[in-house]
Amino acid sequence: MSDQSLIPEGIHSLPDYIEQKLRAYGALPAYTALGKTLSFREVDEKSVALASWLQHQNGLNEGDRIAIQLPNILQNPIAVYGALRAGLVVVNTNPLYTAKEMAHQFKDSGAKALIILSDFLPKYEEIKHQTQIETVISTGIGDLLSDKASPTEGDIYSFTEVLQAGKELPLKARSKQNVDDVCMLQYTGGTTGVSKGAALSHGNILSNSVQTLDRLGASFEEGREVVVCPLPLYHIYAFTVCMMTFFAKGCLTVLIPNPRDLDAFVSQMKPFPITTFCGLNTLFIGLCQHAEFKQMNFANLKLTISGGTALTQAAVDIWKEVTTCSITEGYGLSETAPVLTFNQPGNEKVGTVGPPLLGTDIQLLDENDQPVEGDESGQIAAKGPQVMLGYWNREEETKKVMTQSGYFKTGDVGVRTEEGCIKIIDRLKDLVIVSGFNVYPNEVENVLASHPCVLEAAVIGKSDERTGERVCAFITVSETVSEDALISHCKKSLTGYKVPKEFHIVQELPKSTVGKVLRRELRQAS
Repeated sequence: MSDQSLIPEGIHSLPDYIEQKLRAYGALPAYTALGKTLSFREVDEKSVALASWLQHQNGLNEGDRIAIQLPNILQNPIAVYGALRAGLVVVNTNPLYTAKEMAHQFKDSGAKALIILSDFLPKYEEIKHQTQIETVISTGIGDLLSDKASPTEGDIYSFTEVLQAGKELPLKARSKQNVDDVCMLQYTGGTTGVSKGAALSHGNILSNSVQTLDRLGASFEEGREVVVCPLPLYHIYAFTVCMMTFFAKGCLTVLIPNPRDLDAFVSQMKPFPITTFCGLNTLFIGLCQHAEFKQMNFANLKLTISGGTALTQAAVDIWKEVTTCSITEGYGLSETAPVLTFNQPGNEKVGTVGPPLLGTDIQLLDENDQPVEGDESGQIAAKGPQVMLGYWNREEETKKVMTQSGYFKTGDVGVRTEEGCIKIIDRLKDLVIVSGFNVYPNEVENVLASHPCVLEAAVIGKSDERTGERVCAFITVSETVSEDALISHCKKSLTGYKVPKEFHIVQELPKSTVGKVLRRELRQAS
């Protein structure tokens, strides 16, 4: 059950919260993308039109799931807010999914409707017969950038025509929603098996928004912030932090559709007096190598947030050098809506992910799910109002990650500092064991990334007849560097068994769509 003490008075569901904010900030700019800006009032009008249309669509009822498969364009927040206002459950879907991955998620969630970018329709056509989807709404990248609209074709509805039709329909009152009702399914990355849907309640998302705003404090000013959001809105980090939390303070969010195109990324940021940047390690390093980015005016930048993957000291240093702004790191998972811990902006304890948020209890557990003593490391386990209801239709999988006392086991190993901050050591499954000694890849990667010639590093274990496993490093470099030089550098900071025994210089490291380095792909390829 959710801790309702964190839910704002008079708010009973996530759409209640969204509607309150849309109306409070009506004239202020809400979202901008590809040269077009929508105010809170315009987002309100368009999302209510979509909600009304969905409510009148045959075969769709409150509580039904609707998959949303869109990049960071203006249609995305309209789709999410509209779906929630219609009483539907949002299923966030990665736009870069293969047809097979789409089929799994659509079938597993039981989605009955889909809002999809037109570019991805061919993949959907391949697998639609495997799903329960009956209503499909398609949109093109430029649909809201001009008066020209994509027409409805066959049994696939046009997003713009749906909005037009929805204006003429009344919005029905939603039935009484409880904060413990499911409002979205957030699918995990599937790194340890099949992708599972974390069932998040209205209370999970609402509480996490309030918790995060509490940690940000008064320095994050109502109606005055301009936030850059390059992270995909289908990912829980951007979904809750940008589309719910920052949105709730009346900020303008600059959506970046394709952060891999650094030239376009920088040009899309330049017109705005950026105050807040949401990113992760690979983005910070990539941007700071970009000549035009280094020439930007960062006078207004006061908050840079990192999450989703480990932040290296090298990224902290180069970002500070280029922008003069520190990086505030936090930690969370899809299953925790997502934020569990977060540094205090302006008073960051670099190398940690900060103390737990308001109302969040963190324990460090041994292999028997018992709390460790003192400064020992253990698996991070969390209890709080942001922790999921469970995995969708997977009771046994849910039991595996919950302790008898109701703590969610994250699969990450950490320690608690004297100041009460949590320091992430690594993922349990990525642990390398050399002659019985534990080697945490994050530690080795951080040392490698501090070498002046190394841009990025990833470390995995390979089987070894003598030691069980040996440490193997994959790196990208800015200039040629010898293996001897790398070994010498590592030996200054690492004990012998932690120093990599293999080095591979590669053009790029395999990454997920949110920039996480995929160690599993390196293991599979080795």
